[in-house]
Amino acid sequence: MTAKTVEVLERERLPAARESLTHKFTIDGVRCYAIVGLYPDGRPGELFLKIDKMGTTVHGFADAWSTLFSMALQYGIPLKVLTAKFSYVHFEPNGVTGSQDKDLRFADSIVDYVARWLDKKFGGKQ
Repeated sequence: MTAKTVEVLERERLPAARESLTHKFTIDGVRCYAIVGLYPDGRPGELFLKIDKMGTTVHGFADAWSTLFSMALQYGIPLKVLTAKFSYVHFEPNGVTGSQDKDLRFADSIVDYVARWLDKKFGGKQ
């Protein structure tokens, strides 16, 4: 039996003071905000979601998912890999969005919308 080498990944933390971008959107009338913390070079490094008028289950899920997404970015998982995996995931709320962007006028879920928006906004930066 041969020994396997395991690569240990290092977390690239964001600086304590960093730029961020807040994106407001709606899905089926539910108002949402995606807040993206940025590295100094403009790459996304963290994600926070705020969802209005939803119960604690949705808030808890959104918080857990955005934390996991943030950790994945900080450990070097390419944004393209994450956005490809989470695009078109379907659950409620879903439906018509308030987006003027023709590619984002309908969302299968909040996760779907955020993944596709992040890909459009930052896809070339990572």
